[in-house]
Amino acid sequence: MSQQSSKSASLASNVGGCLVLLIMIGVFVLLVRPSFLKKVTNIKQSEAREYVSSINQGQQAYFAEKNVFSTSVKALGIGIKTETENYQYSLVTTKKATFNYGVSKQKDLKSYVGGVFVIPATQVESKASKNKITTTSILCKADSAGTIKPPEPTNQNGKIACATGTIQVRHGYH
Repeated sequence: MSQQSSKSASLASNVGGCLVLLIMIGVFVLLVRPSFLKKVTNIKQSEAREYVSSINQGQQAYFAEKNVFSTSVKALGIGIKTETENYQYSLVTTKKATFNYGVSKQKDLKSYVGGVFVIPATQVESKASKNKITTTSILCKADSAGTIKPPEPTNQNGKIACATGTIQVRHGYH
């Protein structure tokens, strides 16, 4: 075998090895990418889950102190921005409930809604005075991703539930 054909065979072997390596890397990236993207989505959604949960807790503390719900996120004093790169946060308040929203600004992220409801304390503590009231909260996540505000949770005769189109993430009394 001549020196020239030996160099050609070696070069072909190296190119073939590199090509196989690139194909293996490509296959690996295709297999790992969906898992990686899901983790990134979960991290982004965890922001909204924690923010709305914190707003719920802030509303419960605010109600315990002032006997009304706050009409603004800022007044809760919990240091949450009302807008981030991925979500917009807001709330709607009535005398008996507050609904706290983390609405996605990205079509691939799910939105969250929290509700805090005024309930008789006897629902939580059997020995409580009949006139005493307390609050209960719920955190719900939209069934599907999108930029639409999810429907608010309900209180039907003391039974707190997420609305159709959402699923329960947390529930708690204060």
